[in-house]
Amino acid sequence: DPDMPFVPSIPEDQFILVEEGDPTVIPCRTSDPDAPVTLINSLDKAVQALYDTKQGFIGNFPAGSYTCKTMAKGVEFKSEEFLVYIIRATSQLPVEIEALKTVYKTGETIVVTCVVFDNEVVNLQWNYPGKVKEKGLIKLDDIKVPSQKLVYTLTIPEASVKDTGDYECTARHATKEVKENKKVVITVHDKGFVHLEPQFSPLEAVNLHQVKNFVVDVQ
Repeated sequence: DPDMPFVPSIPEDQFILVEEGDPTVIPCRTSDPDAPVTLINSLDKAVQALYDTKQGFIGNFPAGSYTCKTMAKGVEFKSEEFLVYIIRATSQLPVEIEALKTVYKTGETIVVTCVVFDNEVVNLQWNYPGKVKEKGLIKLDDIKVPSQKLVYTLTIPEASVKDTGDYECTARHATKEVKENKKVVITVHDKGFVHLEPQFSPLEAVNLHQVKNFVVDVQ
């Protein structure tokens, strides 16, 4: 189609996630498989790469924006812009779950943290007793120094007994079929549960140099 030199691409194809060191495809394809195609980077310089008429340009591309251009009836056409993102990812998915404490009283704030190491892009989901009511507040911190880690923090304000149960985070790899889950059990009590019973009087007398024990029952 001379009026449509490039096969239209869907928006998802224009954002390309690739792991460090892996080859990828910039999927600009011409409607005429014999048309000459050139890959251009953000500096408007030609990039040397293998071209497959059914896939596009194949190679190890640095992060950045890329455009393809071709000629049709003596007129130059440019494709949509393709954005390549290089992500740090490992074949394993190291995940840790942390809770400052696992026993709370009603009205306190529950805080649980899930940490993903050495991976920049993951899909992480929480499962917890109050999820149906969307009670939790989720925050993400992307830490790169001294090493890469994603810190997901789940906060449950004004905890109640109904918030007792399993708190689980499930991390899924961005580009591989790898997932990892971790779980911690949180208990919320309606009120304080320590009972103290002193086994002595409010006022006690003792002789000089006498040793006396004071006993308290703690339940």
